[in-house]
Amino acid sequence: MTELLSIILAAGEGTRMKSAMPKVLHPVGGLPIVAHVARAARQAGSSRIALVTGPRHQAIRDRLSAIDPQIVHFEQSEARGTGHAASMARDLFASANGYVAVVYGDHPLLRGSNFRAVLDRLDAGLDVAVLGFEPADPTGYGRFITDGERLLAIREHKDATEEEREIGLCNACILAFRAEVFRDLIDKIDTNNAQGEYYLTDLVGLANAAGKKVGYGVAPEVDVMGVNDRSQLARAEALFQEVRREDAMKAGVTLRDPKSVWFSWDTEIGRDVTIYPNVVFGPGVKIGDNVEIRAFCDLEEVSIGEGASIGPFARVRGGADLGPGVHLGNFVEVKNSRIGSGTKAGHLSYLGDAEIGSNTNIGAGTITCNYDGVNKDKTVIGDRVFIGSNASLVAPVTVGDGAYTASGSVITDDVPADALAFGRARQETKPGYAPKLREKALAKKASKGK
Repeated sequence: MTELLSIILAAGEGTRMKSAMPKVLHPVGGLPIVAHVARAARQAGSSRIALVTGPRHQAIRDRLSAIDPQIVHFEQSEARGTGHAASMARDLFASANGYVAVVYGDHPLLRGSNFRAVLDRLDAGLDVAVLGFEPADPTGYGRFITDGERLLAIREHKDATEEEREIGLCNACILAFRAEVFRDLIDKIDTNNAQGEYYLTDLVGLANAAGKKVGYGVAPEVDVMGVNDRSQLARAEALFQEVRREDAMKAGVTLRDPKSVWFSWDTEIGRDVTIYPNVVFGPGVKIGDNVEIRAFCDLEEVSIGEGASIGPFARVRGGADLGPGVHLGNFVEVKNSRIGSGTKAGHLSYLGDAEIGSNTNIGAGTITCNYDGVNKDKTVIGDRVFIGSNASLVAPVTVGDGAYTASGSVITDDVPADALAFGRARQETKPGYAPKLREKALAKKASKGK
């Protein structure tokens, strides 16, 4: 495969988002917009990626470095247009072989196949190929001036004549070049336009003037939509979710109410999984075959084994690992815990920073008390354990295989295997004492004037 360098332009301020967060860091499907673009570039075969950001965009550089550490960062210190921004990556394209693709960083639905629509044209002999699309409303987009399959120029909307504004084929978001052509032309762009900026799209006219072969590919509008404001962000999210739902159902997943299920960009789901309404998947969810996710569950950073049943109203997060056949019922929260096969926690429990064995029963209202206000400690529960209802396990603590804890117990010491542990005060009954408590409470209320 021909070497590909992708230069992602993300130096704009995105003021229409009305946000303290840079526009391209707003998430779609749980992944920053610009990270979707980088992911598409990798899918298309980019061995190197340059990201060009502005001087106030350290947050973008930090976030993308965490997601893809091999991305090389460049700064456009002064906003002088897209052509000037692309030139900031000179340290990479100066020695590039093969192809250089320049792509705008605010297109979250972009896919590797969209890159291929222009890269394949270079493979076929073109020197320059630009991705186009036909929007329902072309207002604001640069228009393609063509002669058959030849692309003569891209005319930005503000510079276009009324006749040119009638053209429906518009510039999308990827301009691809043979590396040597890009190097030869990038410094020849001038600012003779309505904005007084260095337009990247002027490279099309310059390439034609230099006798190069220039053409275009076409993408569906949904793939190349850009995000500039909150309304477009919401539409991008909706479109992303539609695609993921269809992908899931085609792969053998049953969605009882598809429109109410929300996926993350990296959700992995096995076959014959059934997902009930109003389920939300955050990043990092992996689900095995034959799993049932009942209504109103919220899952993030969790691996769920084959045949498990989750919910309704369960929250599982923070690196949880659920073995095959695990059952979590209504209003159970699991965080950073490993639960062995066949274990059940049916009702109203919090299991945090715990390691629980196989075929154990966690009674209703059980809490692992993992946090002392400063540190978090671990609770270990063995195989075939019975934890009675309304138990509090104060970490660090271990309950051995086959042990029982009595209902209502506060367990502060380790429980040996096959032992029965009580950790509650002996009941004391005071006949006729309840009216005295009520009188005392009423007197206190009266003293406050309520």
